[in-house]
Amino acid sequence: MEYIAQVLIGKPLNILIVSVLLFVGFLAVRNRAKRPPRLSGALLLAAILWAVYAAWEWLILLYTPEANIRVDLLLIWPVLTASLLWVVFRCFR
Repeated sequence: MEYIAQVLIGKPLNILIVSVLLFVGFLAVRNRAKRPPRLSGALLLAAILWAVYAAWEWLILLYTPEANIRVDLLLIWPVLTASLLWVVFRCFR
């Protein structure tokens, strides 16, 4: 968990990369099927959530770079984790 925090906290570019990968997965699933499966909706939602998180991290770095106690992550990370677990669940279902 500490490694994930080091890779993501304060690094909006890394977060944006995760969002772009999820969006590419969305496009691949959507273009592959004639009728878009529910997985594409889950991928799109996860991509949007991660993109919003990247924008939030960028704003935090811009306006409060000295912030060392991030209580907001107690709300943000469970939502992001749940979205990724939902995508994984939808993939194997």
